[in-house]
Amino acid sequence: MKRLFAIYGVIVFALVIALSIPVYYYVFLTKKGIARDRAGHRISWVSAHILFYLYGIRLIVHGRELVKRDEVYIFVANHNSLLDVPAVAMATPNTYKFLAKHELTKIPLFGYIIKNLYFSVERKDKEDRARSMNEMKACLDRGVSLFLFPEGTRNKTREPLAVFYDGAFKLCLHTQRPIMVCTILNSKHLLNGTQMRPGRMTCIFSGPILPQPDDTIDTLKDKVRIEMLRKLQTT
Repeated sequence: MKRLFAIYGVIVFALVIALSIPVYYYVFLTKKGIARDRAGHRISWVSAHILFYLYGIRLIVHGRELVKRDEVYIFVANHNSLLDVPAVAMATPNTYKFLAKHELTKIPLFGYIIKNLYFSVERKDKEDRARSMNEMKACLDRGVSLFLFPEGTRNKTREPLAVFYDGAFKLCLHTQRPIMVCTILNSKHLLNGTQMRPGRMTCIFSGPILPQPDDTIDTLKDKVRIEMLRKLQTT
């Protein structure tokens, strides 16, 4: 049944994306700058709600009041399944841009959205990493938040968290923007490989982590890791 439900999930995802493409396309043609970012994020928010409704997944959000709508954040979250992306779209009140793997831009229809609405990076290409870093800095400067998964990809280890990449923490130091931690619970339980089931997911926002004068990339990583582990182990 879990595998059959996973097939159903893929079909639903493809249909929702296909139906949203004309709306995204209209936004990409008619809006620019922050207005385009906000409109695109709103479409993603609606699409995520539709997906979770059809999947029978209920999302519970804690700590949303800690997120100030007029603040620009570097959002970070743990990453265990593909459900994390629509979950944080629903949970996050601020407009933001994702950093996605370059491979996602090659997916029919979905890749079109990634190319036009978010950032992509080829992690093995040094020049491409530098390009994406500059684009993300410019994004923060114009008042749009970022959302990154510091583990880089889905955590396929047996540990609660995989090793963190430097990107989010380097951006924090260079731009002095606060990091807002979002810990996602129960994601892998609902979608693991080719098995999927309905159920409940939780997103927990922690207070912002402000960069201090003595902070380094490693100290920021430690602060985020400690906060995520605390939420994962106590809930």
